Amino acid sequence: MSIANIKRIVKTITRFTVNKKIKMNPLKSSQSGFSLVEILVALTLLGIAGTFVAGKIFDSLLDGQIQSTRIQMNAFKARLQEFRRKCGYYPTTDQGLESLISKPTSGRECTNYPPNGFIEGDELPQDPWNSDYVYSSDGKKFDIMSYGPDQEEGGEGADQDIFLSKKSKSRNE
Repeated sequence: MSIANIKRIVKTITRFTVNKKIKMNPLKSSQSGFSLVEILVALTLLGIAGTFVAGKIFDSLLDGQIQSTRIQMNAFKARLQEFRRKCGYYPTTDQGLESLISKPTSGRECTNYPPNGFIEGDELPQDPWNSDYVYSSDGKKFDIMSYGPDQEEGGEGADQDIFLSKKSKSRNE
C-alpha cells in the first residue's frame, strides 16, 4: 500500500466521522425547549395551586379535630351517665372527670363504684390539641368543653370553644 492510498483512506475516514458527528449533534438553533420565563410561569402556577390545596387540607384537618372532640365528649357523656346510674349523682366539678378512672375521695361517696372504674387506663384522654377537657357539674347536670385550637377560653370562628351542650351555635350544631 502506498502512502497516497493511506492518505486517501485517512481523509475518507475523517470526513465520515466529522459528518457523523454533525448528524448526531444537530445545531442548537434547531433544538426546541422551554425558556426560563416559561419555566418560572409554570412554577408560579404550581405554587398557587399548591397553596389552594394545602388550605383545603388544613381546613379538613381542623374539621376532623373538631369532630373528634365531639365524639370524645359524647363518650364522656355515656360514661358519666353510667356513673350516675351506679352512684345516683354526677361527679361534681371538684371530683372532675378523674372520678371516671378512680373512685372519688371527696364529696359524696359512691357505694356501687366498680373496681376498675368507668374508663380503662390510668389517664383521661385529652382533646386533639393535647389539652385537658374542662368539666363542670353541680351533681345534677354537667357540661364538658374544650378550648379548641387556640387553647384559650373564648375565641371566634375556628378558635371558638367547643361545648358538649349547645352553647356555641355556629360550630356545635
